[in-house]
Formats: sequence, structure tokens, C-alpha cells
Amino acid sequence: MKIGITGQNGRMGQMLIQELRGGAWPDLQLAGGIGRDGDAENLFKISDAVIDFTRPEATRNHVALAAQKKKILIVGTTGLTAEDESVLNNAAQQTVIVSAPNMSVGVNLLLALVEQAAARLGPDWDAEIYEAHHKNKIDAPSGTALALGKAVANQRGGAFVTDRHGARKQGDIGFSVARGGDVVGEHSVTFYGAGERISLQHMATNRALFARGALKAAEWAKGQKPGLYFMRDVLGV
Repeated sequence: MKIGITGQNGRMGQMLIQELRGGAWPDLQLAGGIGRDGDAENLFKISDAVIDFTRPEATRNHVALAAQKKKILIVGTTGLTAEDESVLNNAAQQTVIVSAPNMSVGVNLLLALVEQAAARLGPDWDAEIYEAHHKNKIDAPSGTALALGKAVANQRGGAFVTDRHGARKQGDIGFSVARGGDVVGEHSVTFYGAGERISLQHMATNRALFARGALKAAEWAKGQKPGLYFMRDVLGV
């Protein structure tokens, strides 16, 4: 299976290339990669699947090319809007797309655990989400933090609150963000009850885990029917 890499000069692009050249993925081969001004159309032409960790404006073009050329697309780009998600849904009618704000196995297990906890505890328990990343990360809260918020909201409802001035309302889902140094990624969800609390946490210490997750998604996507899938589909959780 031939893998194309967009954003090859970025952190994730370099990690993906190292993984593919490291010999741990015998069924996957590096077809090529492009930087910001590269020929994306040709990359899709020579690849069976393309892995995209870029920015939303670039990802939109890559989604269109994947649908046009019927090639698998793995999207790890964060900061996608509701409109971008609609574009992904439409393109997935033509090809296989796996999209996730976080490709980590552990984070996707965390999402499943958060859903279970939210469903059992209900809105009487306050939910707070904390995340930390390196100082150069652009979007805040991160895509993973927002996915954790959605996991809570899907089970019990509640409004997202990022500005915490004033008293909170019952059912609110609060977010707090830290940026600094070279933090790869830390996420926690804490449920506060009367006289007790429950915290679920994931810490990433090596960026290579995201590359491995994306490559696992590419392997899984081969042979799947056209559609929009997520890492939880890949992992079966």
C-alpha cells in the first residue's frame, strides 16, 4: 500500500516518514510527500492513501482531491469547523476518509470512558476539561479537548464554556487551556460531585504515537466501503 504524506516538512510529516522508513510497517510504502507548495494532485495520483496533518485551508483541498481521485484520506488536522466537517461528510460518499482530532489509541479509549462516565453520572456532576500543549499550537481549546467535550455532551447535554467569568450553570462543560514549552499533549476530564470527584487522564510523551495511529488507520481503511470513519472505528472502541 503506497502512502502519500502532505505537510512533509512539519513535525508530523517528519514522524510519518521516519515510521515508514523504519521497517515496522512492511505492508506500507512511502509513495512521496509534499510541502506547502507541492503538487498535491500528483501526490494523490501516485498514492493509495494520503495522510494529512496540515491546516484546515490545505485540508479542504486535499479532501476534494481524495473524492475526485477515489483515494483513501486520513485526516489528522485540527481546528476544523462545522462547515469543514460537512465537506468531509460529502466527500466520504465517494471515498474512504478517516478523520480524528487525535490519532492516539489511548486518547480514543479515553473518549469511550468519558462517554460511559457522563452517561452514568448525568448533569448533576460538573464536568471540567483541561488540556496542555506546546507553546506553538494554534487552536485552543484543542480539537481533542473539544472532542472530549462532545463526548460528555452527547450523553447528557450541556453548553461549552471557555470564558469562566461568573458562576457556572448546571450542566455546563468547562474548558481550561495551557500552552508552554514542548508539551506533546495532556488531556483530562474531571467530574465533580458532592463530596467526591472522578478524573480520567491521558498524557502523550512522544509524538510518534500519533504517526503510528495514522498509519494504523491507513492499513484499516484499505478495503472499507466509502464513508466517513473515526479512530474509534479503527480501534473498535
